Amino acid sequence: MSETAYSGENKMGSMPINKLLVSMSLPMIASMLVQALYNIVDSIFVAQISENALTAVSLAFPVQSLLIAVSSGTCVGINALLSRSLGERRQDEANLAAANGVFLAAISCALFALFGLAGSRIFFASQTETQEVIEFGAQYLTICLVFSFGIFGEMTFERLMQSTGRTFYSMITQGTGAIVNIILDPIMIFGLFGFPRLGIRGAAIATVTGQIIAMLLAVYLNHTKNPDIRLSFSGFRPNKRVIGLIYTVGVPSIVMQSITSVMTFGMNRILIKFSETAVSVLGVYFKLQSFIFMPVFGLNNGLIPIVAYNYGAASRKRIMDTIKLGIAIAVGIMLCGLIIFQAFTPQLLGMFNASEHMLEVGVPALRIISLSFLFAGYCIIIGSVFQALGNGVYSLIVSVARQLICILPLAWFFADTWGLHAVWYSFALAELMSLTLSTLLFRRIYVKKIQGLGRA
Repeated sequence: MSETAYSGENKMGSMPINKLLVSMSLPMIASMLVQALYNIVDSIFVAQISENALTAVSLAFPVQSLLIAVSSGTCVGINALLSRSLGERRQDEANLAAANGVFLAAISCALFALFGLAGSRIFFASQTETQEVIEFGAQYLTICLVFSFGIFGEMTFERLMQSTGRTFYSMITQGTGAIVNIILDPIMIFGLFGFPRLGIRGAAIATVTGQIIAMLLAVYLNHTKNPDIRLSFSGFRPNKRVIGLIYTVGVPSIVMQSITSVMTFGMNRILIKFSETAVSVLGVYFKLQSFIFMPVFGLNNGLIPIVAYNYGAASRKRIMDTIKLGIAIAVGIMLCGLIIFQAFTPQLLGMFNASEHMLEVGVPALRIISLSFLFAGYCIIIGSVFQALGNGVYSLIVSVARQLICILPLAWFFADTWGLHAVWYSFALAELMSLTLSTLLFRRIYVKKIQGLGRA
């Protein structure tokens, strides 16, 4: 069958699953790998300033994660309403969804900017007494939050393009922002090419500059390449009904993504009792693991619409073939990540200018935490299946159980009983619990929704 035979929506129900899943996933995988590369490179440059600078950025991570959760979750709600409205050929409703979504992004970034101005120093002082870490952290976080309109605008306008099927342009904006950031980091931090040496302020300025450029590009591409949405603020007034519909879908997503922020904040509080180096190690882990996890999340973005479409088409075989292939690819990616983390741990930490003490803490930490990779790929794919079948609450249950009910209590207990070395095992044990719970919930959803589908 030729490629043109798969054109339009029909390819979801007719194209061979292996070809379909790869073609749907690759653009998002590529985009997310660029984002992961930025995360790593950014911290590598910050680590050249000092270990305290790296600790400050690690302590800032929960607030930045919360910002992403609010923006991304709101965008999920915008996408859902906008896509449904376009499918129903209700252009006015689609335009309302887009305009009110941009309004919500503006309100959200204003609130984060206020926190950045008034609360950054208080936030860091609540976690450490080291004045240099507090100073570095306040400088970095204040800039990132005050200029957060860049990331809010970038994500909002990218999702407007995604909701109309223009994912290629989203990949361009994300990639452009990340590349600009990577280029500006050493220039701003170390004062190259005649620029002043700005240190950790330079890292923050590079970050927000990349985000603002990506936002401007996303606005331009929406205006010139996205005729399905006509965005106008002439006579605009917030629409309570539309905002309510956006948040009905968006709030559960915000809550689920915010759990990571809460977990990271809690882990930082546990680890800093041992040393600030331990906090830096956890921050480095999160940066490094993103390069392994991001391709799996990109795979999710391709898998969800395939499963959802074939559920609507009552094709049990295509659903199960997609799930099996998704799990196989995800587990393969995670196994590669496990090998890298086990075999090249000192080299990975060495990229972040690791001291002898950081290597002493970090080498066993990364090797122990990465054991969770054995189960993580399976759990991520099953979670995306829950979302595709309309049971997103199952994903929320697994996420809460893993991060708040398992990781944090286990980490606190292990820290108090056996010390720092034992804390890292909480990740692998929590992932094992996640595997068990995910399997039980999938069996339940299989019996209820998949097993009885008409088409094998």
